[in-house]
Amino acid sequence: MVRVFPWLLVAICCFAQKRDAEFAKVADRYFDECVFRYDPVSGTAAGFHQYDALLPSGSREEIDGQIAALKKMLPEVEGFGAQGLSAAAAADRELVLSSIRGQLLTLETIRPWEKNPDIYASGVSNAIFVIMSRSYAPLGVRLRAAIARERLAPRIFEAARANLKNPPRIYTEVALEQLPGIVSFFENDVPAAFKDVHDGELMAQFQQANQGVIDALKSYEGFLRKDLLPRSNGDFRIGADAYRKKLLYDEMVDIPLDRLLEIGYADLRRNQAEFKKVAAQIDPSETARQILDEAQQDHPSAGKLLETFKDTLSGLREFIERHKIVTIPTDIPPMVEETPPFMRALTTASMDTPGPFEKIAKEAFFNVTLPEKTWSAKETEEYLQGFNRGTIISTAVHEVYPGHYTQFVWIARAHSKVRKLLGCGSNAEGWAHYTEQMMLDEGYGNGEPRLRLGQLQDALLRDARFIVGIQMHTGKMTVDEARDFFVKEGYQVAPVAEKEAKRGTSDPTYLVYTLGKLEIMKLREDYRKAKGGRLNLQAFHDAFLQQGFPPIKIVRRALLGNDSPVL
Repeated sequence: MVRVFPWLLVAICCFAQKRDAEFAKVADRYFDECVFRYDPVSGTAAGFHQYDALLPSGSREEIDGQIAALKKMLPEVEGFGAQGLSAAAAADRELVLSSIRGQLLTLETIRPWEKNPDIYASGVSNAIFVIMSRSYAPLGVRLRAAIARERLAPRIFEAARANLKNPPRIYTEVALEQLPGIVSFFENDVPAAFKDVHDGELMAQFQQANQGVIDALKSYEGFLRKDLLPRSNGDFRIGADAYRKKLLYDEMVDIPLDRLLEIGYADLRRNQAEFKKVAAQIDPSETARQILDEAQQDHPSAGKLLETFKDTLSGLREFIERHKIVTIPTDIPPMVEETPPFMRALTTASMDTPGPFEKIAKEAFFNVTLPEKTWSAKETEEYLQGFNRGTIISTAVHEVYPGHYTQFVWIARAHSKVRKLLGCGSNAEGWAHYTEQMMLDEGYGNGEPRLRLGQLQDALLRDARFIVGIQMHTGKMTVDEARDFFVKEGYQVAPVAEKEAKRGTSDPTYLVYTLGKLEIMKLREDYRKAKGGRLNLQAFHDAFLQQGFPPIKIVRRALLGNDSPVL
């Protein structure tokens, strides 16, 4: 028997604390020198308001500067060995390394700054939205920050003209689709947000700066339509090699793409079979497609959509607390709002939470995209079918309780700055997608088959994303084929399929929803076995969320103490 002296344990602990503190300083420099310096808007979103008046230029010189800063930081973090760090800090080091490598892959290989005109216009919109949407400071203070950013905005469009070389046509088309809503945002929403400022001189400065952004946006729209669109002949596909690296750096997943496709198709077929089984419970005399068509007719009107979501949220929280599903560390519910204009072309619903370092403004927004007022009655009806009763429940679970909102409230409690700021889609989206099925499995809805049908329809949507993302970006599926796949195999209505196929061209790894869900399901089962076959669901969920939102590989190591396979 080896005797361990107490003084030795104390010495080891003190050494680990010292090493952890030294690494925390390196991580602080990474955020300051490589992230927020080049993306001050993300600093504002995180709750660091010293960045509020800043805006990146988007210039090639600035992009090259960030690449150089990342390449300088990479060997420093690599050279800071994991030896002597606590397990949590060693995992933080892995997260920083992956983040650096992922950013370099994006900037040097995928190069959205050279291919995607939408990132410039939507980026400017978001830069103002994060200032006006939360009351973290007096209105006048926030208006001054907005003016400072608006004055810097026109140079971004100058950079866009210089940077954009040969974008994919669909990227330019999406940018043009977004721009009218973005112009409207600056013409209407931004002035409305600051209408209660009564300083005449300040308001005059704002009107001048805001008009400058509107003029720049309209000029940019003309450039896209007349100049860039005719020469938009580029390829959106990132290719198999970049796809594999993106999964490795962003999600810490190194499973071969062929094997991932097998996993995706297997889950698709499982969910299709379950969908048919549930549909037969509703009416065995009709096909699953007929049942789906009927279920999609059961939706609120456009004017009642937000109200329906609000009513749904209160019932979800009550069920979670009564059945001890997971701890919700706040009594403040999110506000249900219409999706901001610059996000409407590619999303139907989303969650916008306060940053983990936000000290004052705690508003969170559950955004729902309403039908456009310019749509025909047929277009509106088709769109609303995607918000049938089953999918409304599934969406509310995914975005709020116990999905994104619940998780990101937990993130503010994470043990380090790294865990609060760095994570991945297969955790965040995987968790939210996992909860859709888990809540019904635990009895929410009392076994109502139409709710299960909605959950399965959303699962099929994510299965289709899984397959389409890989296939499109490795050259095995066109956008038109992807659109058809969402309808035929993913059981989606045409307007949703259109949005999803477009989104996949610029969001190649939106397989993270199903990928993460399957990883979490396996982790839960392995955790149950490690506990002798007994599972306290709330204890598992709380332990999972306590880790922040890193790749599941890191969560497995924390909860199981090993590096066993994620799938």
